[in-house]
Amino acid sequence: MTDPLTASKAAYKFTRVLDLFAAHHGTQRFPIDVVALAKDAANQFGGSDPITEIRAADIKRFEGALIPGEDRREWMLLYNDKIRSEGRIRFTQAHELGHYLLHRHKQESFSCAEKDVVNLESDEATIEAEADVFASTLLMPLNDFRDQMSGSANFDGIDACARRYGVSLTAAALRWLRHTETQAVLVVHRDGFMRWAFSSTPAAKNGAFYRTRSQTIPIPNMSLAANESVDHERVGVEVSARTWFPHAPSDLSLREMKISTNEYDSVMTLLVLPRGASVWQPWNERLSKH
Repeated sequence: MTDPLTASKAAYKFTRVLDLFAAHHGTQRFPIDVVALAKDAANQFGGSDPITEIRAADIKRFEGALIPGEDRREWMLLYNDKIRSEGRIRFTQAHELGHYLLHRHKQESFSCAEKDVVNLESDEATIEAEADVFASTLLMPLNDFRDQMSGSANFDGIDACARRYGVSLTAAALRWLRHTETQAVLVVHRDGFMRWAFSSTPAAKNGAFYRTRSQTIPIPNMSLAANESVDHERVGVEVSARTWFPHAPSDLSLREMKISTNEYDSVMTLLVLPRGASVWQPWNERLSKH
């Protein structure tokens, strides 16, 4: 019995081919030509319904779409013609390619909004999370990514990865956060309020996270993020951890970085806490409220 195709297995199959091709021909390994891969995907995976067209289209409210042709004998991969970032386009194309490989026999067609392509799920329980894992694994192979980020826990390192792999700063930051042992939190905000936030596993375990899905959370007044006179601070400044996490020890500081980006019309703030530092509210205070 053949093992089911997973997001990681599908990406690794392409990775092996691309590694061998680059080694044999001495060509540049990154960034990946997703268009060429998508048009060859049916051949690589034994399908009879290839992706035959990939183009920009007027698909308002969506980042990308995967639409079958007549009798489902071929597919069209579309991305929003208003996207100006090549990194966003590449990741969107890879996301839709993931749907083609993993889900086209489960669903008629696919239309993916920003929240689907910038997926914040912590596992692969949904098809959007699976497509996101495929795209991230294909475009930013973890062994190479870890080598590039070694010793870097700032926007300079993340931006270098984004340029190497030809992806958005957001995609590179999320790839790092999902696999780092650093206690770090990414906060994406606009007009003084958080749009969303994502924490590395070590940070979340120590209380450094925000529930942006269920709450409207303002940016702290005394933070670098709230300082409109500073557009960029890529390496970071030390601030009291209580600026962001009120229950942190009074003597604990964290490193706050900030970068303004046009890719999603937002400001990105990265918070890096010392290893093992906890910002949980003390148990006795939590229990006293119940």
